Amino acid sequence: MSWTQQLGLKWPILQAPMAGAQGVAMAAAVSNAGGLGAIPSALLSSEELDEALREFRRATSGASPAPVNVNFFTHVNPPEDSAAQARWRKALAPYYAEFDVEPPTTAGAGRNPFDAVSCKVLERHRPEVVSFHFGLPEAALLERVKAWGALVLSSATTVEEAVWLEAHGADVIIAQGLEAGGHRGMFLTQDITTQVGTLALLPQVVDAVSVPVIAAGGICNPRAVAAALALGASAVQCGTAFLCCPESLISDLHREKLTSEQAQHTALTNLHTGRPSRGIMNRLMRELGPMSALPPAFPQAGGALAALRSAAEAIGSTDFTPLWSGQDASGCRRVPAAEQLRWLAEAL
Repeated sequence: MSWTQQLGLKWPILQAPMAGAQGVAMAAAVSNAGGLGAIPSALLSSEELDEALREFRRATSGASPAPVNVNFFTHVNPPEDSAAQARWRKALAPYYAEFDVEPPTTAGAGRNPFDAVSCKVLERHRPEVVSFHFGLPEAALLERVKAWGALVLSSATTVEEAVWLEAHGADVIIAQGLEAGGHRGMFLTQDITTQVGTLALLPQVVDAVSVPVIAAGGICNPRAVAAALALGASAVQCGTAFLCCPESLISDLHREKLTSEQAQHTALTNLHTGRPSRGIMNRLMRELGPMSALPPAFPQAGGALAALRSAAEAIGSTDFTPLWSGQDASGCRRVPAAEQLRWLAEAL
């Protein structure tokens, strides 16, 4: 029996965890419809994570309770670097003046890595799947996650990362191709020349490891789903495909960009967070990047942009908004997530 069958999935399709872009509503809709929904936890406090898991169980408490994937980052938060923050604010100074906003005095809220506090919350709820981005947590925490029988997933962007993940305890590996929107899961290197497309990466990873592999990146329509499975993937993970669903939390401005000609112009950028991520081109990326030595280390870059983003969005501009998107947004449809899942699976 495959791992997707063990979880009771009707379709081998995972909804990608997208911190800030979706929450429990989307995860529950996908899981109730036969896929695997995900709760992104990078922006949640331990109390918010606890409530999100309670809410998910309430929303999926049918005759056969639906499984959930709870996702975490595994980065190490760097010490605050006042010199780097000052350099970043200096680069942004013309924009502060243009929009008449005050530059921040602190780095702002970052993203929370997986830790013992998060693990304690999970132990109360025992989610069926726990996934990680940027590698895996320390061995002791990983053992605690596996103790209740959770399936452990993690993202690999190279064959070397996939081999490392298998050796360090991942049960299933997500092969994240260069087409994928949002943060690159790269962790053994920050050299973006190592990053390749899904159709190049997937078969290499399948050949290199003995655990099941999930394909991610550029999978935004039924034919792409079928193609990934034909190349050896045990399942696919789709993110951008769900961004225009009503359960999504993105702004109307972001939705408009995803369904416009501008969605054809994406790039990797480190300007919004300090780490390479794929999004639709905007003014900030054109004028300062898209890749740059200016931002401080992840995740401390975003705070300096918060006031600019708010001021620009107030006048209908996405000049400073992270417009996360994969290279193929053509399958973004304004339909409920359950309907979108069934459409993605229609070629299976």
